[in-house]
Amino acid sequence: MITLDIRDRRRRTQTRRSAAHSSAGPAGVIGTQVLLLDGVTAWRTVKAGRAALLIDMEAYFDAAMDAMSRARHCVHLLNWAFEANTLFHPQPGGGGKNSDRIGNFLIALAKNPEIDVRVLCWKSAMPVAATQHFFPFMDRKVFAGTKVRFVLDGKLPVGACHHQKMIVIDDAIAFCGGGDIGPDRWDTPEHLDDNPRREKTRRDNKWFDSRHEVMGLVDGPAALALGDLFRDRWRRATGETLEVCPPIRNPKWPGKIPPAFADIDAGISRTGAAWRAFPQIRENEALHVASIRAAKACIYMESQYFTSPLIADELAKRLKEPDGPEVVIVSTEHSPSYFDQVTMDRTRLTFIQTLKSADRHGRFHAYSPVTTLGRTIIVHAKLTIIDDILLRIGSANINNRSMGFDTECDLSLEADGPGSAANRAEITRLRNKLLAHWLGCVEPPMEEAIRRTGSVGAALESLRTNGYCRLRPIEVKPLNPIAAFIAAYHLGDPVGPRDSWRPWKRKKAVAAEAALVRKEIVRPATNTGVQVSKPKVRRSETV
Repeated sequence: MITLDIRDRRRRTQTRRSAAHSSAGPAGVIGTQVLLLDGVTAWRTVKAGRAALLIDMEAYFDAAMDAMSRARHCVHLLNWAFEANTLFHPQPGGGGKNSDRIGNFLIALAKNPEIDVRVLCWKSAMPVAATQHFFPFMDRKVFAGTKVRFVLDGKLPVGACHHQKMIVIDDAIAFCGGGDIGPDRWDTPEHLDDNPRREKTRRDNKWFDSRHEVMGLVDGPAALALGDLFRDRWRRATGETLEVCPPIRNPKWPGKIPPAFADIDAGISRTGAAWRAFPQIRENEALHVASIRAAKACIYMESQYFTSPLIADELAKRLKEPDGPEVVIVSTEHSPSYFDQVTMDRTRLTFIQTLKSADRHGRFHAYSPVTTLGRTIIVHAKLTIIDDILLRIGSANINNRSMGFDTECDLSLEADGPGSAANRAEITRLRNKLLAHWLGCVEPPMEEAIRRTGSVGAALESLRTNGYCRLRPIEVKPLNPIAAFIAAYHLGDPVGPRDSWRPWKRKKAVAAEAALVRKEIVRPATNTGVQVSKPKVRRSETV
């Protein structure tokens, strides 16, 4: 196992901070900030020689199959849900070649004795497994008697889930983000109505819903670090220690999406609940708070859930400032599952109302996307873009459980230091590309509208009034007494193990966590970066 001495990590972080402080320029909005700090807002920060953002699952599935087909030593998959019958390239009518199904593909790959193929998935609770066609049991059957090592991981607090999603190939190429492996995940950036390639073979609804996902793709030390994270999870689940893959020089870049970033800092941030001998990890939460406090012009967020009162409070504080950043969020009109509609959707209304009430200067915009015919697009992506400095892709939602209860992993790309102008420009371009894809237009009108109005939110409203109306404002509706109770106690959305089955303790748990964050992360008056103290190891929640 590759490990980094803590003194080396601190030395590297200080070097990055010094470089950033000496490189402030007009091209960068933040310029002097360094947000990825090892041991605080990130587990590990390394360089990615090449990196890209894959928008929607057509690009991800294509690139993942390409990368895995070139593997020489190892293919390791970490997932929340994994359905072995998933097609990489579904055809009209929902069919395809058996060799194109990921389970068959991995079995064939593992027949090569030189390639170690492993799949580690959450051992999901029965009600969740039922919504995903009982994948834990079906996968065991598919991989039984093959060379693929398939393991279900249930080593975590009761009620929590392992939610990390990644694929690592030869410790040289890696994918990380929010996309699971399932037939209902595939879609294109066009989010076409009634796309025949999303057609189901079952008889319930004719088509899978349109769905939006994003995945990060990196190589070099960043891929190796994600490989180390997989090995940590595998050792925790099985007790088996895996060796690092032999090095591969200049691995071929997979898929059809070219690298967008060169030589950029890549940080891996985690969430993990305290459990037995394992301490609590809240790096994702710390990075969210630090980046919100550091933002100068625009905070753009996509997430399936927006329920965290801590994040709502941090965003509200920035909206109250006369010269603070604008905040633009995109989320699903309503969740696909009934349980989430009853719990998360109700609490999201409280989140949005908090921001609307704080929006004294007209800088808050919340939208839900629809197809051309007005059908809901499921936003399953978990993405944050801070100005032109930070692009964050991962598995963590903006809710309590993703900040401290479930097992999460986010990959962030930070453009700081000398020579970062091209990377900063690419972060801005990708934000505009995502916004244009929501509206159903190409990038130039989006970019021109931002230049003309001087604001992302104003540009969106300008284009919406001119016929690009696939983004609809999320309206805050009054909650009935039952919904208000659900929202007040965040039912289904625990802060940690101690309140997971004691919702009457949740308000106190939320307040206690907010108090700890206020002590650990300080936004100074001067532009010298967000100050973050080393958080104390929290074992008090161990159960």
